[in-house]
Amino acid sequence: MKQAGRAPGLSLKRQLLLWLLLPQLVLWLAGGVLAWRVALNYAEKGIDQSLTQSVRSLARQVKPIGSGLLVDFPRAAQDILEQDPTDRVGYMVSSPPGRFVLGNGQLPPPPPGITIDAGEPLIYEAKLAGKPVRVALLEVNYGEADAPQRLRVQVAKSLAVQQRIARELVADILLPLLVLGLLLGVLMYAGIARGLRPLKRLEAQLGDRAGRTLAALPPIELKEAPQEVHSLAAAVNQLLDAVRRSLSQEKRFLNDAAHQLRTPLAGLISQTELALQETEPQALKERLGKVHAGALRSAHLVHQLLSLARTEAEVSLQPLDLAALAREVAREWTPRALAARVDLGYEGEDTLTVAGEKLLLRESLNNLIENALRYAGRDARVTVRVLRQGTEAVIEVEDSGPGLPESDRARVFERFWRASELPGGCGLGLAIVAEIAQRHGGGASVHAVQPSGLLVRLTLPLPGLKT
Repeated sequence: MKQAGRAPGLSLKRQLLLWLLLPQLVLWLAGGVLAWRVALNYAEKGIDQSLTQSVRSLARQVKPIGSGLLVDFPRAAQDILEQDPTDRVGYMVSSPPGRFVLGNGQLPPPPPGITIDAGEPLIYEAKLAGKPVRVALLEVNYGEADAPQRLRVQVAKSLAVQQRIARELVADILLPLLVLGLLLGVLMYAGIARGLRPLKRLEAQLGDRAGRTLAALPPIELKEAPQEVHSLAAAVNQLLDAVRRSLSQEKRFLNDAAHQLRTPLAGLISQTELALQETEPQALKERLGKVHAGALRSAHLVHQLLSLARTEAEVSLQPLDLAALAREVAREWTPRALAARVDLGYEGEDTLTVAGEKLLLRESLNNLIENALRYAGRDARVTVRVLRQGTEAVIEVEDSGPGLPESDRARVFERFWRASELPGGCGLGLAIVAEIAQRHGGGASVHAVQPSGLLVRLTLPLPGLKT
């Protein structure tokens, strides 16, 4: 049952707008709270200054005369204090402090425990009729030296004006910022839309390639685009190039397989047709022997082609003991070497750890030893070596056979190239060896041996060491 695809999330444009506008909104709200606190603070300072002036002025209107008081507080001044019903100013004169003398209401005393110095105004907050007020208090001394007295003057003002001033100030600050924020949001939307146009062009180019085969896909070209979009296009081009290389390798493998299998299969068909026409047992046996040899040759070719295809796949490198692997493969070939009267031996390190694919390295050793045994000839010597040279591990297979001329040594790693017409070979063994070495980050080379013979060398990088 086909599973439903996951629904797409927010578009890139909306995500960018969200992450750009959300911090702006948070900063706007934080700015509003900060502006409100600042506005309240400045309004409080203004009220305190006004109350201080009012309480000093009122205190000057109360003049002590002997042991009494003369209150020069005309009705006009009282009307000015009481003209704003929403922000009514309360005042009270008391002597001794707290005993009402005159005023428009009983004002709350200062908080307990506060020391009041004569002649120095005191500002404090209190509640009057359940509403918060700001009170300024000033005490003055009067009377005779033998009968001192103290006069307290209080002026109170509600905090409504403070809050109104703060609201007006915050509105004057935040409304222009809100308008600027909206304008900035529009500009950001337009800028994001313009910045994402290269992605739209990239999408259009990819859409134009939807109906084409992968091998015929041209690279994506973006003339004017940000660096990130160029990087994305370059990554897509690399992917397309890798796909093209993979298809090319697959096509080449199929072509090689078809070309190389055509001849032995045609030979098998012709030999079986002739065998079917034979009546003599001896002649029939000879024909069947040729069919068997052709089948073995075809099986070997198929094995080599599959090995070649395997080397072109991704290689998973794991730590392994290369010296132990070489000794193991050499022991496996010992019976065949004895049958061919070839002295097969191993020299080199007892243990040497490399990062490699065991199956591929075993295949390369099999191909090297098989080639040496086939072409070295009887009574030859074949030596397998695993050595450490600096930052590299070296695999060598040396034989004492006739060797190769210098002109042929340059072509030994080409596919399907053969230096000898001896039966059994297909020209892929050393090509597979070179491909395996390359897949492991190393290389392959061939050298002449004096007085005669051939040496094939593979180099592999040692793990954790750099050249």
